[in-house]
Amino acid sequence: MTTVVNVHEATDSPFALSHLDSLESEAVHIFREVAGEFERPVILFSGGKDSIVMLHLALKAFAPAPVPFTLLHVDTGHNFPEVIEYRDRVVAQHGLRLHVASVQEYIDAGKLRERPDGTRNPLQTVPLTEAIQQHRFDAVFGGGRRDEEKARAKERVFSLRDEFSQWDPRRQRPELWQLYNGRHAPGEHVRVFPLSNWTELDVWQYIQREKIELPEIYFAHEREVFARNGMWLTAGEWGGPKETETVETRLIRYRTVGDMSCTGAVDSDATTLDAVIAEIAASRLTERGATRADDKMSEAAMEDRKREGYF
Repeated sequence: MTTVVNVHEATDSPFALSHLDSLESEAVHIFREVAGEFERPVILFSGGKDSIVMLHLALKAFAPAPVPFTLLHVDTGHNFPEVIEYRDRVVAQHGLRLHVASVQEYIDAGKLRERPDGTRNPLQTVPLTEAIQQHRFDAVFGGGRRDEEKARAKERVFSLRDEFSQWDPRRQRPELWQLYNGRHAPGEHVRVFPLSNWTELDVWQYIQREKIELPEIYFAHEREVFARNGMWLTAGEWGGPKETETVETRLIRYRTVGDMSCTGAVDSDATTLDAVIAEIAASRLTERGATRADDKMSEAAMEDRKREGYF
C-alpha cells in the first residue's frame, strides 16, 4: 500500500527546522567533523561579518567547552581601525589565541613589493600560505559563500589544497549526503567553508536572530570618502585620494570589509538591522560585485588568486 505524504503537513511539523536552523545545524556539523578529523585546524578571523558569524557558530558547536581552534588574521596594514578594534576585543572576550600574519612585515623584509595602485589585498597570499606552513595547519576555516562570486560557487565545503596551497578545481571531491572527505597527503591541507550554502541575506538575518554584535562600519554613518572606479573609498595612507579626486562627507555603510584601498562603501541610510536586511533584499548586486575593486581586475580575478593560494 502506497502512503501519500502531504508536503504542507511535513513542513509544518513542530520538529521541522527553519531555514536558518538548517543552515546553523549544517555549519555546526562541519565544525565538529573538522574537530574529529584534523589535528591543527585554524579559523580565519578578520573581524568582518562572515568571520564573526563563523566564530559565533564555532562557539555554539563546542559550548560549554572552549573553541578547540586558534584564529588567524592576514593583516594588510590597510584595515579599517574599527574592525581591528573589534577583532582584538572579541579575541580577548573569549580568551582565544590569535595569529597575525602581517603584510607590512613582508614588505619591510623585501619579500613583497607594494603595488602601483596601493592595494594590498592581492599581497595576502604569501603571508597566508607561509603562516599555514609554519604552524602546520591542516584545516583552515574560511567564511567564503557560494553566492559571493562565481569562482567561489565552484568550491566544495572541504576544498583540498596541495603542498603549495594551490587549488585545482579538477581535484574537487563529491560531497553527497553531507559526507566530507578530509583525506590529504603530508604538506597538503583542506580549506573548509561552513557558510558555503548561506547567502548575504541569510547572514544578516542570522545576525539579527542571534543578536550578534558587529563593527559599526556595517551600519550607515557619515564618513569622508572619494569616488574612484564607481566606488566610494575611504582616504588613507595607502595612496588615496589623488589630486584629481575630491573628498566629500557622505552617509554610507560597508557591505563587506577588506583592505581600505579596494573596499568600497555604498550610499545608505540603514542604521538598524531591519533597514540593512530590507536594503539587501532589494539589491540586485552581490556585495563583492558592488564594492570590491580587486574582483574587477579581470573576469577570472578571484579564480586566478584561488589557484595561487588565496581564499
